[in-house]
Parts: sequence; C-alpha cells; structure tokens
Amino acid sequence: MADQSATPTPSPAPPAPTGPTPKVTNRGRTTAPIAISNSDTTDIPEFEPFVAPGPRGFPPLTEFLDINDVDMMRKPDENNKIEHHTTLYSSDVLIVRRGQEFQVKITFNRPYKPAEDKFAVEFVIGSNPQYSKGTYIPVFPAKERKSSWESRITDTSDNVVTVGITPEANAIVGKYHMYVTVVTPFGVRRTKRDNSRDLYILFNPWAGDDAVFLDDEEERTECVMNEMGIIYHGAYEDIAERNWNYGQFNYGVLDACLYIMDKSEMPITNRGDPIKVARKASAMLNSRDDDGVLVGNWSGDYTYGVAPTSWTGSTEILLTYYKSRMPVCYAQCWVYAAVFNTFLRCLGIPARVVTNYYSAHDNDGNLKTDIILDENGRIDRNRTRDSIWNYHCWNECYMSRPDLPLGFGGWQVVDATPQETSDGMYRCGPASVQAIKHGQTCFPFDASFVFAEINSDVVFYSRSKEGTLELVKVNRTHVGRLVLTKTPGDVTRRDITDQYKFPEGSTEERTVLEKAEEYGCKRETSNPPPADVDLVLSTLEISIGDDFEMNLEFVNHSNQQRTVDAYISGSVVYYTGVHSSEFLKSTTVFLLSPGVKELVVVESKNYMKRLVEQANLHFIVTGKVKETGQIVTATKLVTLHNPKLIVQVSGAGKVNEEMMATVQFTNPFSFSLEGVYIRVEGPGIMLPKFKYYSLITAGSSLTWTEFFIPQRSGSTRVIATLDCPALRQVYGSSMRNDESRGSLQDH
Repeated sequence: MADQSATPTPSPAPPAPTGPTPKVTNRGRTTAPIAISNSDTTDIPEFEPFVAPGPRGFPPLTEFLDINDVDMMRKPDENNKIEHHTTLYSSDVLIVRRGQEFQVKITFNRPYKPAEDKFAVEFVIGSNPQYSKGTYIPVFPAKERKSSWESRITDTSDNVVTVGITPEANAIVGKYHMYVTVVTPFGVRRTKRDNSRDLYILFNPWAGDDAVFLDDEEERTECVMNEMGIIYHGAYEDIAERNWNYGQFNYGVLDACLYIMDKSEMPITNRGDPIKVARKASAMLNSRDDDGVLVGNWSGDYTYGVAPTSWTGSTEILLTYYKSRMPVCYAQCWVYAAVFNTFLRCLGIPARVVTNYYSAHDNDGNLKTDIILDENGRIDRNRTRDSIWNYHCWNECYMSRPDLPLGFGGWQVVDATPQETSDGMYRCGPASVQAIKHGQTCFPFDASFVFAEINSDVVFYSRSKEGTLELVKVNRTHVGRLVLTKTPGDVTRRDITDQYKFPEGSTEERTVLEKAEEYGCKRETSNPPPADVDLVLSTLEISIGDDFEMNLEFVNHSNQQRTVDAYISGSVVYYTGVHSSEFLKSTTVFLLSPGVKELVVVESKNYMKRLVEQANLHFIVTGKVKETGQIVTATKLVTLHNPKLIVQVSGAGKVNEEMMATVQFTNPFSFSLEGVYIRVEGPGIMLPKFKYYSLITAGSSLTWTEFFIPQRSGSTRVIATLDCPALRQVYGSSMRNDESRGSLQDH
C-alpha cells in the first residue's frame, strides 16, 4: 500500500492560451448588445408585411397612398434653423433642438385623406433601435395614436402635407435617421434610407422643460452662440488674456463631438442627460486613460506635436482627432478648457471658461498646501511637494441637478485637465458651484476637490535638524484669490469670486469651512503668534529680457532694533507652480530700524536662458529674526510680458469677397529665434492656417499676408499666435466690428 503521508506530486500547470485575447462584452447580461455608437445604423426594410404573402404575392399597392418626396426644410434661411438657433452650423443637414417644434413637408402621390390614410414619421438613432429605449420613435400625426414626441399637421395643400414635430425635452442628443411610413392593408411601406433626411437633435437652453434651460437671454447668447472667447491667464496681480476661437459651428465640429461620445462607448440611451454627457466628456477630453482628445504636456518639449501656447482655436484640434482617431498633442489647462467649451456649446449646453488665480492642487483633501523651510528659512524643495498653480482654467456648464437637493442646479464645474482620478478615471465634475460655496462637499461629483482648489490654506513649517516641524505662518487668503470669466456680450472680464466663496473672514465663510470639515476636509486651525517684523515684496510689470529691481520692504513693529538673517531666492517656475531652476540666491543680514527698504537688482542674463513657457519668475524671501527666533516670509510672482504680434485686416468687408490678414512681428532680442510657427484664424471667416519660419534673426522683422473669403456676416476677430522653443505665448488680434471700419456685410 502506498504511503498516505507522502507529499503528492503537483500537476503541471495548463499551457498558457495562445492567440488574441477575447473581447470582453456585456453579452450574457443583456439579450441584445447595448448601442454605443451614433454612427452605427440598422437597415430598416422598405416594406414590412402584416401577414405572409399568398401564392401570387401581394397585389399592386398603387391605389394606396405613396410618398413622392420629403422636404426637411433644412436651408439656413428656412424657419427650422432660424427658430432653433442653428443657422450658423456649417451643415447641409437639418439641426434642431429638443423640446421645440420643427416642420417637415411630405409630398404624396395624391391628396392626403385624413379619414382613410394613415402615415407616420419614424426617427431612429444608433444600432438596434428600440421603442422602449427611446432609440426608435414613431410619430403619428393622427390624434388617435399617441407617441412620446408630439406632432400635428400644420398645413395641407394639394398633395403636400406639412407636419410639425416636437421632440421630447429629454430626448437623446445625436444624429437621427428619419423615415416616412404609410400603412396599407397588407403592410407598412416606408421611404428609402436617404442621408438628406438625417437630422441632429441638440440640447435646448431656450426650452423651459429642458434640463439645460437658461432663462437669461444675454447669458444664453454668450454661453451657447458666441464663438469668440477670451481666456484669462498670467498672475493675480498682472492679469493677461488671450483670444480663442471656439468654432462650435465650423464644418465637421458637430460630428467630431458626437464621435467623442462614440469613442467613450457611452450608451446612446444616456446621451440625453447633460450630467452624464458632461461627466463622460470631462474624461474624454484628456487622453490619460481612454485615448481621449488631448495629450497633456508640461515638460517644455513639444517636438512631436504643437505647443499648447501655439493653438488659436478648437477647430483644428477636434477635426484632427475626428480624422486620425488618435489623441492630439499637446495641451495644458486652458487648452483642455477651451476645447471642452467648444464641445459643450456645440451640443447646446451653456458653457463658459473660468480662471481661478492661485489654484491649489490638493490631492489628499486636507485643505492645506504645505511649504517646508529648513532651519535657516530656506525652502526645502526635497520635502515641499505641494504646489499652487498661478492660475488654473476649468469650465462651468449650466444645467438642473435633479440628483441634488433643490437649489444646487445652475452652474456646474467640470474640468478636463487630468489632475486626479474620480471613480477611477481622470475627470472632474459636474460639481455644483452653489454646493462649493456653501461647503456641501459631500455632493457629487468631486465637489471636495474643487472646494480645496479655491479654499486651501498655505501653511509654512520650519523643519529642524531632528526632523520636527514647527508652524511658522498660515496664509488663509492666498488660494482662490480671484475667479474670472468673460462678461456676456462684452470683451471685458467678470469677477465671479463671490459665486464660489463668501468674503474672507466673514461669518458665512467660517460657517462654510466648518461645514466642509464635517465632511472630512481638514484644515490648519492653529495660529502662530505674529512676528514683530513684516516683509512685503513690490509688485512689478516687466517685459521679457528687461533688467529690473525688486523692492524688499521690512517693517519693524517693535521699539527695538531687529537683526534679520534673510535668504532671497528667485526661481523660474511653470504656471503650475512647479519649480524649474533657481537663478538668484543671496544671503544678507539686515539691521532693521522701523520702515527699512532694500533693493535687489535682477539682471536679465541671469534668468533668460532658464525661462520656460509663460515666463514666470517666483521670488521667495525668508528671514530669521535673531532676537526673537521668529521666521518671516513673503513670496511674489512676476510674469514677464512677451512682445505682441500686430494683426491687421483689410478689404471690402463683405461676405464672399476676398479679404487680407497681415501678421507682423519684430524680434526684439539680441539672439535669433529658431523653429518659429505662426498660426492665424477667425471664426466664420478664416479656417486655421499656419506658417513655419526656420529662423528670425535678432532685430529682424517678418510679415505674413494671408487671403481669405469670409462666409458669414457680422462682427468677428482674426487672431494669431507665434510660438518657438525660446519664446512662448506671443499673440495678437484684429477686431472687425462697427468701431473698426465696419462689420462684415452681406452683398
């Protein structure tokens, strides 16, 4: 008998499978695959019999009503597009908005007889259309047949019947195919598949029952219809702005936006919900985990793509993604926000780009940005991990929030810049602005993250040799200093900080912070005793390449002399607050009487070769007071101003007549600029164009003239950028309006 205690011999592992990995699907859970592509279609038969045909087949159906023609009334000057605010879309297809009636003319082979004839208009979207899913919608003009979409016969004339159709206010947004069917005793016959009878249905901020309804005509016009944007950047004390062509009406952009949802494999049935659409799109606008639209790059090396500072609008980005099916290189926060804005406005969701100055990137929810100083008062860069963005751009979109308590609808924050994951993907929002203001950080989606971006405290610690940290200073007002967006109907900026937070130090602000702490947002509650020496750094506006002086103002509040061992550091930083290189470091001992001022001279040669894009210099001065042991510290961000492009537009200023845009630039530096790209475009008048210059020598000038034929009347703007590795964020624009030689006119 075999020894029962012997260790059994393990069986060999089964061989590893070979061949392609099977595609994981949802089959087995549902009886039919979920429709996830708006571009997929289903063949619908032209004749569906009620019963099987007899031996001789069906008799001729000539005596019954037949369809000769269907007119979608899709021309820009016809009522459908005018009343639905879609005349600006460069498309031959009918584009309408849900919750609002549009009309279709049907020509029959004989006069329509309501008592005898029965017909319907059918709408289908996606593959496997189903009535129960809202992807197959039959519309019956006859009152005895009810349908989810309302319809009525508005006019009859000879053989022509005009039908008014009103899609539900929560209808799926996307591209539909339309058929007209006639009922005969033997079966249903319908029109052939014809692309000219397709139509797009969009969100409708003009319809009271739509979730995106915005009852403010000026705001609605700005946030849905305006193609020309202004995006704010720079620094809180030195605000800069750049123009952007959203181009939501340009040819192909609407199809590109629908493709983004197809690429995300978003179920067709979810595409009528603006909450789900905005959340899915915030993930799809970046490429981090889903091959989305834009590749983020903050390295300064853009060899294999377009530098973020070089883009002039969204059109080129979206069309490139749509055609190549590959992520587009490269983007930073304002590019993500601008392209996301185009997506939202194109589909009919009111949206605007918002800039938050001194925006905290809080990845642990503690509402603190920690700055670690060594025992001499210098920043310990190895241990200081947190950073504060000089500015950060995100989007707001307008919608109701039935998933939240009453009062938290309206503007919602959505952010496509990949910072942190949310539910496993790089996305953010929609987060209610009202919830953020009132500290309701428990509400979906990602309200706590956005709350931290505008409410974090900057906390300075001094680290001893033993590794212990001592609280030095808490700045509770630095982060979220200013929130800006464009003023509706104007080219000025609008301060909306009060929509995000109550005034600093107010009773309401303290209550909100206490509320946020109840939901787990921890902040620094200690207050170190104030030092009797204050330090203030001067505000400067400097052009790139200039030498300048930095004023250090020490204020001695004591009645005794103070000795301060000060360390002065100047660094080149990215706009995200990330340190690049240090160009100035100086240690000085100051003997302070009350009101002492000191000057530090900064020469351009010390920083020019170290500059990264957007040319930000960050100064931090820390000092240790010998008599008291206290540490004083102050920081200052200096944004260097770039030279400008000169853009001029000339010509008759009439639609379909040739005009000319001229871009001029002079290299103001003592060195040559290499690998220079210039881009130019204008909403409604000029598609994006670019030109490459291998070298612009020191002191030399260039002039680029581009001819174009405007296709649309009205005021507009031509914008241009210049970009090269040595010089970023150079731009200019030329306005065409009534104050500047007249707006573009129709013939």
